[in-house]
Amino acid sequence: METALERHEHHALTTNQKWTIASTSAGFALENMEVMFLSFALSSIAANLHLHGAEAGLISSITNLGMLAGGVLFGIIGDRYGRVKTFSYTIFIFAAATAAMYWAQNITMIYLFRFLAGVGAGGEYGVGITLIAENFDRHHIGTMTSIAAIGGQVGSILAAIAAAMIIPTLGWRALFLLGVIPVALTYFIRKHVHESDEFIAIQQQTTVEKKGQVRQLFKSWPLAFQTVALMFMVVVQIAGYFGLMNWLPTIMQKKLGLSVAGSSLWMIATIVGMSIGMMTFGRILDYFGPRRAFGIFLIASALSVFGITLVFNEITMLFAGAVLGFFSNGMFGGYGAIISRLYPTEIRSTANNVIVNVGRAIGGFSSVVIGFLMDRYTLVVVMGFLALLYVLSFIVMLTIPNLKNFEQNTID
Repeated sequence: METALERHEHHALTTNQKWTIASTSAGFALENMEVMFLSFALSSIAANLHLHGAEAGLISSITNLGMLAGGVLFGIIGDRYGRVKTFSYTIFIFAAATAAMYWAQNITMIYLFRFLAGVGAGGEYGVGITLIAENFDRHHIGTMTSIAAIGGQVGSILAAIAAAMIIPTLGWRALFLLGVIPVALTYFIRKHVHESDEFIAIQQQTTVEKKGQVRQLFKSWPLAFQTVALMFMVVVQIAGYFGLMNWLPTIMQKKLGLSVAGSSLWMIATIVGMSIGMMTFGRILDYFGPRRAFGIFLIASALSVFGITLVFNEITMLFAGAVLGFFSNGMFGGYGAIISRLYPTEIRSTANNVIVNVGRAIGGFSSVVIGFLMDRYTLVVVMGFLALLYVLSFIVMLTIPNLKNFEQNTID
């Protein structure tokens, strides 16, 4: 019998598969670039518009709420009316809303545009992941979703470069004008990416009323448990990511007395580690299944967060950051892979968008929690908190019945 490794080695991509992975990777890169624009421009926005700390902080929260709303809305639309058109709509919305920030004159307009940008960005993830899942062999989904997730890390790097070049000379408004770039991507998606045979068959066999129903994620106790358990795992994933990217540069500056440039070098090492981790995780998931893949990475994440407490110079800092990034964010693409396999075609994009964006909305508050802990406790306690989250996620993962026999168990 052909092994998973042999299937990988003999697999040649079709033209539609190449366009699918290229389009989704580019879409995720542009989405993450757009999201990171706010991080780099927030202090300039607050100074320019004379915002209070709470007003400025609320911008990110409103963006996350938009992501949740967009995730639910476009997940349903994607299941009912098609992945390709919906994917292009979501890109157009977050691109237009981002560019509109150039004309924002007050905090109300910023809230509105960021909410709309969140709607588009939140809707894009699940539809894009579903496109991948339905256009590739099931034994390659882990690798392909990881490739798409790496696109998001590329977007972070591009955002950092663009912000460094544009904000000091042209101001924060000009940075957001780059949001028009993704509009061009929608043309190529519509022209070259096509719906899968699987989706077309389901469209013909299933009535509209049965497609994209959020309640189908909770229609039985086992399915409701699975949905909530996956939500918890994504909450931990997002919480770890925001804690890693938002607070650890500050921790490194304080612990080692580094400059901003030094902590930026740590960020680059961490992002490189994340990207390598994503590719490694995808391969492990495809070869050995999700329980082994998530088990290895969750336990390693719990252990590696303590590596941050042991750094004593820049070399150990870069190594610890790369290792932590490798394990803690290497898993991100895997959630879309397993959700796409555990839920039937008629609710697949809904499942991806709802589960992941609930995780984003809740996990995004980790920055507040970690900031609270840092004000009151030692670094060891803060890292212990993150380690505990990863251990709890590992335990929850083991309780999901359909991950035990992943090849056979897809809930219909």
